[in-house]
Amino acid sequence: MCGIVGYVGPRDSQAILLSGLARLEYRGYDSAGIAVIDADGGLDMRKRAGKLQVLRDDLAAHPMPDGTTGIGHTRWATHGGPTDANAHPHLADDDKLAVIHNGIIENFAELKAELVSEGFTFRSETDTEVAAVLLGREYQASGDLVAAFRTVVSRLEGAFTLLAMHRDQPGLVVGARRNSPLVIGLGDGENFLGSDVAAFVEHTRNALAIGQDEIVAITPAGVEITDFAGNPVEASPFEVVWDAAAAEKGGWPSFMAKEVSEEPDAVANTVRGRVRDGAVAIPELDGLDELFTGIRRIVIIACGTAAYAGQTGKYALEQWTRIPVDVELAHEFRYRDPVIGEDTLVVSISQSGETMDTLMAVKYARERGAKTLSICNTQGATIPRESDAVIYTHAGPEVAVASTKAFVAQITALYLLALHVARVRGSLSASEQAQYVRELEAIPAKIARVLDEEQTHVEQFSRWMADTQSVLFLGRHVGYPIALEGALKLKEISYIHAEGFAAGELKHGPIALIEPGQPVFVIVPSPRESAELHKKVVSNIQEIRARGARVIAVAEEGDAAVLPFADEVLRIPLAGPLFEPLLAVVPLHIFAMGLATAKGLDVDQPRNLAKSVTVE
Repeated sequence: MCGIVGYVGPRDSQAILLSGLARLEYRGYDSAGIAVIDADGGLDMRKRAGKLQVLRDDLAAHPMPDGTTGIGHTRWATHGGPTDANAHPHLADDDKLAVIHNGIIENFAELKAELVSEGFTFRSETDTEVAAVLLGREYQASGDLVAAFRTVVSRLEGAFTLLAMHRDQPGLVVGARRNSPLVIGLGDGENFLGSDVAAFVEHTRNALAIGQDEIVAITPAGVEITDFAGNPVEASPFEVVWDAAAAEKGGWPSFMAKEVSEEPDAVANTVRGRVRDGAVAIPELDGLDELFTGIRRIVIIACGTAAYAGQTGKYALEQWTRIPVDVELAHEFRYRDPVIGEDTLVVSISQSGETMDTLMAVKYARERGAKTLSICNTQGATIPRESDAVIYTHAGPEVAVASTKAFVAQITALYLLALHVARVRGSLSASEQAQYVRELEAIPAKIARVLDEEQTHVEQFSRWMADTQSVLFLGRHVGYPIALEGALKLKEISYIHAEGFAAGELKHGPIALIEPGQPVFVIVPSPRESAELHKKVVSNIQEIRARGARVIAVAEEGDAAVLPFADEVLRIPLAGPLFEPLLAVVPLHIFAMGLATAKGLDVDQPRNLAKSVTVE
C-alpha cells in the first residue's frame, strides 16, 4: 500500500522524491505529498488528494524552495478519507516537524485522548497525525530527533513504517518499522529510504534490509541502525538485481501488457540455475535435506492470486513428494488454531514479501514450531527474513496491481520445490525427475507461442464483449485454480461479476446461473493424458451450451471434441497435465486486460486496490 521515500544528500530532494513516488505508484494510492528542508532551514510541505500528477501540477503552479533533505508519500486511505488534510506528510511542533507513515496504529485513540487532554489539537482524521504530534512533544523535551523517535515508536501498537525529519536537524531523516516494509538505499554522499527498492533503484542498486522493530537514521555521510532499545544492529546488504529500466513501460501501452509479455522470461529466469544433471537442486535449500525428509505435512499460506498459485502447486507437491498438502488463506489461518508442529512445513507465497496477513501467519507458524519457507519475488522483504528458507522467483519488478508474470513464476517455484523435495526423499525415480524437468524447461517457449498465436484473437473477442456484465469460469483438477485466477483478474481490472467454479460442482448449484448468452470460459484438460476428466468436462460444456451459454474453451492443440460445442476455442501447446496451467492461464490474463481496455479502464491501477497489502 502506501509508498514512502526519504532522501538526504547534495541533490534537489524534490525531484528525487517525486521520481521515487512515481515508481511506487503501483502500490496503490489516493493522495500524495512531499516535505523538504530548504537551503534557508525552512520546512516546506505540499500534499494533495488524487493522483501524483495533481501534486506535480500544484508544485508547478506554486513552486516550493529546493532542499537537500526530504520525505515523500503516496497514501492509501485507512483512517480518514482521501482528502488534502488527511494526505501525508503531517506536521507538528509548530510545523517544524514532518512525519509520513505506512500501516495502522492500533492504539491511536488512546494516544490521541492523552494529547488532547494536554491541549494539543489536530488537523486531520488520521492515526498518523497522532504519531506526529506525539513525536513533536517528545522532541520539545529532548531536542534529539532520534531519541524522541525511539520513545514514540516504543509506545505505538500495530503495523507501521514511520519517517520523520525536523527543521532544526537538516541532513537527517529517521525511520522505523514494525510489520511494515522499509529498505535503505546506499549512495555516494547520499542515502535513501523507501517502501521498496523501486523508490531509489534509478540512483543506486546497493541496499540494506531493515529488520523488525528497528530504527534507522540516514545522513549524507552514512547510516546508523539500532533496535527500539537503542542497541546497534548489523543490517543485511544486498544488490538489487534489476535496474530502473525494468520498472518502466518500455513502449508498452500498460505495465500489465508488458508483464504479460514477460511471462515466458519469468518462468525461464525462475528455473535458471536450479537444474543440475537432469534434476532440480535449488542452491538456496542446500543443507536442508534433513528438514525435508522429516516433514509429514505441508501447509501453503497465501492470499488472492498467490493462493491460486498455491492451489495449483498442491497437485504437483502431493503427486511428486507424496506428502499431504493443505492450502490456506493466510488471513484465516492463524485465527482457527490450526494443528501444526515440528513435522509441518509452512510455505508462504507473496510477490512483495510484505503481505501483512501472510507475514503474521508465518510468525504464528514459527511460534508453534513449524518450519517455514517463503516464495517471494522481492529481495530484502520481510517474509523471507522471517522464514527458515526462501525460494526467490526471478520475475523482475511487477508494477501492475493485477499479478500476471508473478503468478506463473510462483507456480514454477512451487514445482521446483516439489521436484527438489522429491529428489531428497527419493519419491521420484531419476527418469521421472528428468522428464518433469524437461517439461518445465520447455514451458517458456510454449507460453511465447500462446502469446504469438492467440493474443490478437483474444483481444478481438474481448472488445466484442465490452458490454458483458458477468463471466463464469470452469475447470477441473489443475484447471480449477486457473478458473479462479481467471475470474479474479476480470473482477480486479474490469469491475464486472466473475466467478470460478470446479466444473464438477456445476450440477450442485452454479448451473442455475446459466442463461442464454452467458459467457463461460472452460479450461479443458488434455484428452491424451487426462482422458477421463476430459470426457467429464466436455459433458459439462454440453450441459451449459444446451442452456444457451456462450462457451469459450481453452483447449490443447488437436482437441477436436470441443469444437461442436464451443463458440470460441483458444489453443495451447501440448503439455503434461500438471504443466497445462502455466499455458492455460495466459489467454485469461490477456482477456481480462483486453476487456478492461475496451471498457476504457486503467488496467494498471484498478480502483480500491493496492499492489502490496501491508495492513490486516
